[in-house]
Amino acid sequence: QVQLVESGGGLVQAGGSLRLSCAASGRTIGNVGMGWFRQAPGKEREFVAAISRRGDSTSYADSVKGRFTISRDNAKNTVYLQMNSLKPEDTAVYYCAAAARAAYASELKGDYAYWGQGTQVTVSS
Repeated sequence: QVQLVESGGGLVQAGGSLRLSCAASGRTIGNVGMGWFRQAPGKEREFVAAISRRGDSTSYADSVKGRFTISRDNAKNTVYLQMNSLKPEDTAVYYCAAAARAAYASELKGDYAYWGQGTQVTVSS
């Protein structure tokens, strides 16, 4: 079992930045891909970013490309999401996820077996 705990969310003005962290415990996440997803009120959970197990491959949703950066530190069992140039439409609960087996940067929710509890990000206009 893997436990994931997100942190770093909060309230920020449009154009600002936040850095989310996802700390894993229970077992190493160094052999699986990791992802970030988000869910706004009344909407389905959507893919944001993913990173391969070694960090040599990443994938982003078109809506965040060029503004968000996913990274990982396997020695610390932690994944990060740097969010710059934030927009009000980025407001959502952000979830970290660990793949069941996939080592690549998957955009598919079905590839992820473990999820954190989420952290709220609110961007004011």
